[in-house]
Amino acid sequence: MIYFYDGSKPSFLTALLAAYSDDGAVLSSRSAQLGLGEKTVFVHADPQRAEKAEQRLLSYDPKCMQDLDLLLRSGADDRDKVAFDYFRLLAARKHPVRGMLAEDAAAAADDCIRRVEYEVHRFHGFVRFLESASGALYAPIAPDNDICDLLLPHFCARLAQCPFVIHDVKRKRAAVYDGTHTFTAPLDRAEVALSADEAAWQELWKKYYKSVNIPSRERLKQMRGYMPVRYWKFMPEKLGDLK
Repeated sequence: MIYFYDGSKPSFLTALLAAYSDDGAVLSSRSAQLGLGEKTVFVHADPQRAEKAEQRLLSYDPKCMQDLDLLLRSGADDRDKVAFDYFRLLAARKHPVRGMLAEDAAAAADDCIRRVEYEVHRFHGFVRFLESASGALYAPIAPDNDICDLLLPHFCARLAQCPFVIHDVKRKRAAVYDGTHTFTAPLDRAEVALSADEAAWQELWKKYYKSVNIPSRERLKQMRGYMPVRYWKFMPEKLGDLK
């Protein structure tokens, strides 16, 4: 049986309750290829059942909802299976299973969570802001995982006096700091009027990037490991080097 849910935490927890005792259960928040005669059910979030499931799981592991949040942010194709297996294991053991890497479900969840956290860390250095005519900053990104709001604490601390928008163009949502408050909102596309100085700022950044480069010690393979090519399209210093 395939249990389809909408990708949200309440829907996942409702589906977890519905599928827990089904040994052949598969959870999916995306379209899935159905086998011959395979049955499906569409699970709608039930707030009361979801709250009950959350409180029970928290009694086993007070930090498990943090894990769930990161697992549901993952862009991996198997994230639904990983999350379901992990929380079914937690419910069966009735104590924290985090770090029990001999268990396949725990090991897969650990790897998935680490990938999300590592991408957040990477984007602390990969985000490139554009200065708008109003003085606010705008940064388009297209991360593998749903992390734009997780970047807010870092950049709010770095840019405390300057409003900014981090726009996940892949998922069409934005994380916004207005100078005082933070929030997220749907954002299909953005037309930003750039400041008169923006081109000069980009050129200055390119010159800095070139000045610290040592042509005789070029390590392209290593560079692509630290700065994956899939992130280059929004980085002015690399726009001419896309390959």
